[in-house]
Amino acid sequence: MKKLFIIFAILCLAAPAMAADWNFYGSARFATFRIDVDPDINGVDSDEDTQWAQQGNSRIGATVKFNDQIGGGFEMSDSFGKRKLYGTYTFGNGAELLIGQTYTPSAFFYSNSVFDGDGDLLGLGEFYEGRLQMIQLKIDGFKVALISPNADGVMDWDTNADLPKIEVGYGFKSDVFFADVFAGYQTYEVDAQTNAWDVDSYVLGGGVGANFGAFFVKVGAHYGQNLGNYGAYVNDYMVDAGWADEAASEDADAEGMGYLAVVGFTASDMLTIEAGYGHEEVEIDDTDNTQEANQYYVNCTVNIAPGFFIVPEVGMMTFEEDAAGSTEPEVFYWGAKWQINF
Repeated sequence: MKKLFIIFAILCLAAPAMAADWNFYGSARFATFRIDVDPDINGVDSDEDTQWAQQGNSRIGATVKFNDQIGGGFEMSDSFGKRKLYGTYTFGNGAELLIGQTYTPSAFFYSNSVFDGDGDLLGLGEFYEGRLQMIQLKIDGFKVALISPNADGVMDWDTNADLPKIEVGYGFKSDVFFADVFAGYQTYEVDAQTNAWDVDSYVLGGGVGANFGAFFVKVGAHYGQNLGNYGAYVNDYMVDAGWADEAASEDADAEGMGYLAVVGFTASDMLTIEAGYGHEEVEIDDTDNTQEANQYYVNCTVNIAPGFFIVPEVGMMTFEEDAAGSTEPEVFYWGAKWQINF
């Protein structure tokens, strides 16, 4: 009798899950690149390495539809860390409320640069802050989100965030044209024991693109204040890119901007060629110190079979700083990403 009760309880618990529509997916990604880093320091040779490893953004996940109103999804990385976990509620008018962790309204991916774990010019012309915890309302192409603030310690001082980060975005898309805009604002207080001040961060940006037959073009730009404090992503290869963690104070804010351009040609169902350029820079108020980062690349996507493709790419990253005695490293790379979606 006890066994029958346990089986009945399990079936009762499993019934709702069985009723939901689960669509599982996965993506295995592998990087094979030759990388030459020139540190631009007298007496120091360049560092040449081979990257032959599974990319950290390989993933497995699922989207779920419980009924016409309730849904959700999750996504885990190759090390089974959380990438996404969210639930959605759809109102009768089609508006959607989302709670959990996923891409923010400012996340637009215009580039298909695959180096550095599908770098996509993120932090090198394309604004990006990752997948964050938030409450978001979506109505057609408009999104507004209250996001967990990026208020980790500034230097060794305490920080206090009374309000969430707020962000809005809007995207329009047709068969031949698209346009996106976004904006965000965040504030928190820094307590340095002897005094305190507010750190205000904001970002404005957007982009447009069009298809001209087999050709396509995309451009984007963003501008903001204290983007590092806001939580903007910085490419791992940008050595000494201190602007990303620049601690703003009551009399020194960092003004940052970036832009990118991508052009491409779809030669056939099997081959797409793409070239892109991204630029990022920042300047600290009341100083002459400007730091800049650039990336140039050319690649092609070769479709081997449905779900299986290879992307050979060659490119260069550069870093420049006006400060005397600073290093200006360069990264030259060539190789390919291999990807199978299942």
